[in-house]
Amino acid sequence: MTTRRDFLKGTCATAAATAVAGPSLLFAPPALAAANGHDTIVHLFLRGGLDGLNLVVPIDGADRTFYEQARPNLAVAATGAYAALPLTLASGGGTGFGLHPSASGLRDLWVSGRMGIVHACGLLTSVTRSHFDAQLYIDLGTPGAQGIGSGWMARAMNTQPGMDGSERLPALGVASRQPAGLLSSVQALTMGSPSDFALNAGAWSWQTARSGSPAGFRGVNETLASLWTGRSPLELGGQRADSALRVIATQSYSAVPAGWPTTTFAQQLWTIAQSIQFGLGLRYATLDLGGWDTHDGQGTAGSGYHYYQNKIAELSQGLSAFYAALDASGHAGRVTVVVQSEFGRRVRANASGGTDHGYGNPVLVLGGAVNGRRFYGSWSGLDPEILSPHFGDVPVTTDHRQVLSELLVKRMGNSDLAAVFPGYSGYAPMGIVRDVGALAPAPKPAPGARRFGAAATPAAEPDAPDLLERLMRYVQELVD
Repeated sequence: MTTRRDFLKGTCATAAATAVAGPSLLFAPPALAAANGHDTIVHLFLRGGLDGLNLVVPIDGADRTFYEQARPNLAVAATGAYAALPLTLASGGGTGFGLHPSASGLRDLWVSGRMGIVHACGLLTSVTRSHFDAQLYIDLGTPGAQGIGSGWMARAMNTQPGMDGSERLPALGVASRQPAGLLSSVQALTMGSPSDFALNAGAWSWQTARSGSPAGFRGVNETLASLWTGRSPLELGGQRADSALRVIATQSYSAVPAGWPTTTFAQQLWTIAQSIQFGLGLRYATLDLGGWDTHDGQGTAGSGYHYYQNKIAELSQGLSAFYAALDASGHAGRVTVVVQSEFGRRVRANASGGTDHGYGNPVLVLGGAVNGRRFYGSWSGLDPEILSPHFGDVPVTTDHRQVLSELLVKRMGNSDLAAVFPGYSGYAPMGIVRDVGALAPAPKPAPGARRFGAAATPAAEPDAPDLLERLMRYVQELVD
């Protein structure tokens, strides 16, 4: 039996938290779905520090010799049953590199011309071996500075031209909490899974009214929506949450199709793929795949259990299925995926069967608009005499912001790089993606106007902070 105490704890606390912490669900009222005649950038963050040298493997020449010397027990073989998969040019010529044998899906994308690789990419201006600092620098887009208060993807969304107000889901973070790259965005939805996207109703189990329920009975969604009708921050936050719930609830999200991988990562990619296919106006999406901090027991490639081998298989299979789904639905040409980690690993293996924090790393770019089957950037090689000034690391020769900037300019029509990456002035196109052409910028709204949605949002009442404080005290008294 639901008690008044349970109801208050499960509903009022949820709504109050939305107003106090700042809602991450800010959407326009329902509108016609935008036509999918626009591009989408998907940012995949491999958190933990991917060992790029065992993903993109030197397979011949002097670098192969240096690689084997540095990793006698971790080197991926160049020949044999578990050898690296050679990466060839469109002409058939060799590149000197191959992919880990568990990355056959990525190899197929390379061969089809849908994937390119940027050598030695990363934080060009700020060297750090801290996961937390490096990840935050990338998420915020401000290497060396952490106080900006907004993520690079949020700023890209805020400056995105070509928006017309019909976008019901312009930005999406598939995660249990708001990704730092979307920090401060008022246009982004964060959800772990569409099936779990619901109010925290506590003991109030019915989200919506059920068929055959008593006359006048309403579920928690309808009940709270009827309470969120005013203009206080609490009520405005509730209205936005209600709108977001309706956006997701009215789409036909489904479980992964037959033949798809069944990992959580693959399910998250399927959520993004469906969100693109539903024509909701999705411009930016982000997700993580963690577990790359391989200080010990990393493994290589072969029969039996190899931790790193399994992670590469998870990555490759998920991205391969994602691209195939978009290709089958006709969306692959307008979606570009960028895959990066906070830093690479040291060239030399450690004494624990793993690798320690390094510096430069490959960045993968894949999609229908990619000029694929090519390497980009500058590769310094693995000669110890070259690496020694970098403490045995692969040096960074390409700023990761240069890659992201090209996607913004060429695919999204967003040239406001000074706003997206403050302090960065090193952009020069590398030719990774084809130019979609200039997109017509949307007219700037008048001061105070609502950018998304047809209806203007009423201003909060002047005494709203005091109202919220009184409401919180009242709720606490009722609960106690």
